[in-house]
Amino acid sequence: MLLQAAPEIWDATFSVVCMKPEQIYQELKNIAEKMGIAVEEHNFRPTGLHVKSGACVVHGKQFVIIDKHKSLSKKIKILASSLAKLPHEEVFAVPAVRELLNRYAEE
Repeated sequence: MLLQAAPEIWDATFSVVCMKPEQIYQELKNIAEKMGIAVEEHNFRPTGLHVKSGACVVHGKQFVIIDKHKSLSKKIKILASSLAKLPHEEVFAVPAVRELLNRYAEE
């Protein structure tokens, strides 16, 4: 009986919650790689510069640069919002991560 009810309550929000943050972040990094976007984490503290994490283009190559000291939830938000702004519909993503990208694309 429980299995019959499950499809009625299933939605992407639930599936994102069921994925570990590490899994979500890794899936986003995989999508970026498939899109030809390099995701790099750097320690900017020694430079003394205030650097904002996000998407950029260097010598014609797309990057998402993330401060390695950001929390995992902030890294997910930075990467998901950066990818959502680009054409990502043709790249396979698990449904939970696809929904996350779609939510950021609407913002």
